[in-house]
Amino acid sequence: MLRTEVIDAGTLVCFPAGLTHADGTPVNVEVSAVVYDGQRLILASDKPIPGETRSAAFAVDLVDGLPDPDSLRYLTADAIKRAVKYEDFALTADNRHVLATTGFDRIDDVSHDLNAYNHLLIWPVGEPERVQVVDPDPRDGVEGSLELRRKLDEAIGCPYYKIEGLAAVPAQPDRAGISDGLLLFGVREQGQDHDNFDYVCRVVGAHYRVTESGNLTFVDKLEERYRFEPGDYAGVRHVCGLSSLEYDPFNDRLYLMASFEVEDEHGEQIGGYLWSMSLADLASGAAPSIVENAHGEVLEFEHKAEGLAVLDAERLFVAYDNDRDMSLGWIDERDEREACEAPYTLLRVVG
Repeated sequence: MLRTEVIDAGTLVCFPAGLTHADGTPVNVEVSAVVYDGQRLILASDKPIPGETRSAAFAVDLVDGLPDPDSLRYLTADAIKRAVKYEDFALTADNRHVLATTGFDRIDDVSHDLNAYNHLLIWPVGEPERVQVVDPDPRDGVEGSLELRRKLDEAIGCPYYKIEGLAAVPAQPDRAGISDGLLLFGVREQGQDHDNFDYVCRVVGAHYRVTESGNLTFVDKLEERYRFEPGDYAGVRHVCGLSSLEYDPFNDRLYLMASFEVEDEHGEQIGGYLWSMSLADLASGAAPSIVENAHGEVLEFEHKAEGLAVLDAERLFVAYDNDRDMSLGWIDERDEREACEAPYTLLRVVG
């Protein structure tokens, strides 16, 4: 059982205060994805950030272990700007490439108008301008990972779903040598449509290779690899769905994050929980262990935990997507954040 302690918390300014969309409505940052590539944090909002020199994906350096807002730079390659509703980032198992997934939660098979919501991207670490779309439709001029969309349809088996987790782990023994690793997608929602679904914690995946051209190809079938029920754990107070996956190469473990957004007699409640497991337990289907706080109680995030990055063998960076909830709680003595500010927490694993 892992325990953690909070070692810092704050907000990151992600664009100029007062920024608005073309229709005059304010832009609100909703960070749903984060990864540490060994040199910088890469984050993304699941809502667009307008401006020719901006995008929903951006990077910041760490200074004294904390994100430096003065170093913020946007990732503006065409494919990165084109994708909409980023939900998670990951590194390939060899730490040489960054992967980014959108939610895959909407599609229009007739017009292709919603293809932007169906993207898996890859680029070499430190070279986002070399980004490529993974598993695109073979027809020329049609953007999006539409072949991957069809594989997800078959693996998940529901008309509607939302992808919110992404992680690449070392290849399982039977695939070692013929693949570079196992790519895992976390499913948060599944059902008949956007208005009729259940929150779930499912993981589907397939083994992959990175080709000489720097793209990713799957070497076996995408299928269910894992699932668990957060409600089976004492201390989990709300129904929640998977919100992030993160592989920890320092300790050879997988983190699974889940968040909740519920209405009760007290109004809207948001928050999240964190689990961990060894890769052996992942392969065998054993239950993950819920992560505790420093007092030995279940760690419950006050904010909607959506992004997780492993910084080193001990430190974890947690990013929150609170949607339109502007409260800061214990993160800051101010009552509310600005729309341009993304709240975060830095944790240390203490045992």
